[in-house]
Amino acid sequence: MGELSIRIKIGDREYPMKVSAAEEEKVRRAGKLINEKMREYTARFGLHDKQDLLAMVAFDCIVERFETESKTGTVDESISNKLDHLNSLLNQVL
Repeated sequence: MGELSIRIKIGDREYPMKVSAAEEEKVRRAGKLINEKMREYTARFGLHDKQDLLAMVAFDCIVERFETESKTGTVDESISNKLDHLNSLLNQVL
């Protein structure tokens, strides 16, 4: 599949992008989410400066990423411990 030329509006600006057909929906959803978060910060904090709003959205996204990575690391460690335990049980049987 080839690349698609799309435009994503974030804040008051449009950004032309080339994306694969498989990525188009994800990119459009990301743009929509950024705009929703900007509206949320405007309503909650009375911010209207686009740069401040984008900085807050970027900050929020990074915090969410850290939380997700932390949870994923905990799950991975738990799975690893369970696999080690199962492996030792199998070694005892063999």
